[in-house]
Amino acid sequence: MKAGAEINPGDELPALTVPITRTLIVAGALASRDYQDVHHDTEAAREKGSPDIFMNILTTNGLVGRYLTDHFGPRCVLRKVAIRLGAPNYPGDTMVLRGTVTEVSDGTAVVRIVGANGLGHHVTGTATVSLPEDATTMSHPEDAATMSHPKGTQ
Repeated sequence: MKAGAEINPGDELPALTVPITRTLIVAGALASRDYQDVHHDTEAAREKGSPDIFMNILTTNGLVGRYLTDHFGPRCVLRKVAIRLGAPNYPGDTMVLRGTVTEVSDGTAVVRIVGANGLGHHVTGTATVSLPEDATTMSHPEDAATMSHPKGTQ
């Protein structure tokens, strides 16, 4: 979205590419106090039928929130996030988040979210966002198109 552009149904948010690393998966599980072994123990995940550890829904939810606030700005308010998981996010894959504005009214926008990885759609759903008064001047920084990791965390 270009600075000064109005927010309208049909507007597409710039994609956000998220490298899926073991560190991201484990850190997300720990930060959300999800100690299920399938999110940090490869052998336990395999014993339960998964080829590897996989990302939990709370980490995905956080990434969706980050995607929206990166675009609409830190003063937007996430009013409702309704997502469903599909294909797991495994280490070594990449998830690309995309969003399309489906509705704009009374200072809010509804955005359809899809996050896809090498196996298919990892996350689908919608989010309702209250927009700050100057949201028509919000823009997505060009250098934020790929999620970066501090050195040594990949």
